[in-house]
Amino acid sequence: MSISTADIKVGEARESIVVGDLKRTRIVQYAGASGDFNPLHTDERFATEVAGYPGVFAHGMLTMGMTGRVLTNWVGTEALLTFGVRFKAQVWPGDTLTATATVESIEDTPAGPVARFAVRTVTQDGTEVVTGTATARLEP
Repeated sequence: MSISTADIKVGEARESIVVGDLKRTRIVQYAGASGDFNPLHTDERFATEVAGYPGVFAHGMLTMGMTGRVLTNWVGTEALLTFGVRFKAQVWPGDTLTATATVESIEDTPAGPVARFAVRTVTQDGTEVVTGTATARLEP
C-alpha cells in the first residue's frame, strides 16, 4: 500500500476504534509476547495491595501499538517513517480506545514528500491516554 500527495490533505483526519472492551487476556498475551511481566500488568493482588492501583492495567507499549493501527491502516506499514507517543493515563481492562491521526503538514524533503501527523487516543469516556506524532513517506 502506498499513498500519494493527491490522496491526502493537511487537516484531514482518520479515526479508528483500535480496541473495544480491552480484555485482561490481551494484556497477559502482550506480557508474554513482549517479555514484560511487570506485576502491575499481570498480578491483580500486587497492583491493588502493593502498588495501590484499582487493578492491573495495560502496558504503555501495548497502547502505543494499538494506536499505531490508525496510521498503518491509512498509510501502510512500509510508508511509516517515525512514530512516537507520550503516555498520559492508564488503560484499564474494559476500556475502548479510539485513535485519531490528523495531517499537520506535508513537506517536500530530499527523499520525497513526507506527511506529519498528530496522533491522539482516548477512552470511551474521553480520557486522553496517548498523544504523539508520526511521519510517513508519500508518493509524489
